[in-house]
Amino acid sequence: MRNYIFLILVIIAIIGAILLVREKKVSSPASLVTSTSTVVAFGDSLVYGTGSTSGNDFVSVLGKMLNHDIVNMGVPGDTTAEGLGRIDQLIKQKPDLVLVLLGGNDALGNIPKEQTFSNLGKIIDRLQANNIKIVLLGIQGGLFNIADPYEAEFKKLAEDKKVILVPNVLEGIFGSNELMSDPVHPNDAGYKKIAEKVYSYLK
Repeated sequence: MRNYIFLILVIIAIIGAILLVREKKVSSPASLVTSTSTVVAFGDSLVYGTGSTSGNDFVSVLGKMLNHDIVNMGVPGDTTAEGLGRIDQLIKQKPDLVLVLLGGNDALGNIPKEQTFSNLGKIIDRLQANNIKIVLLGIQGGLFNIADPYEAEFKKLAEDKKVILVPNVLEGIFGSNELMSDPVHPNDAGYKKIAEKVYSYLK
């Protein structure tokens, strides 16, 4: 009888240990980024790191936080249409996870938001067709708008495509002299805040 009770206790302990390990895997950023993952940041000057010093762009800082290399495919000045035009180059990297940050230059160029989000949708579709996970990084739709015309559009796109959305990555950064290197781009401190925000959503 005692041996039977002892056996039951051992089984319960093993099951508990298994559940604990599974819980740790789910709650960790590593659930999206594993040691073998190829991670790419794809976008414009905010991805490239314009305004930061070497190694202090948000992609590099996020890579250090994750202890994982991230391929930087940021091209300053890129619109969503130009990003869509580079999609084959991105897919050739065979990424497991892509951080997509585009739209700011569309807003600056007064490109209709319908076109902007159509292009973003096509980018996401191409990546999902290749079984690539996506984290969509939102951006403010213009510099001086009281109401952000992109906010609802990013939310709808993320819901429709079932991707993770990090809302407006420049929120709390844009307009701050301590966090911006120029009217459009963050400095090292600003990019660090973007990295911290993205990291929190990867959890």
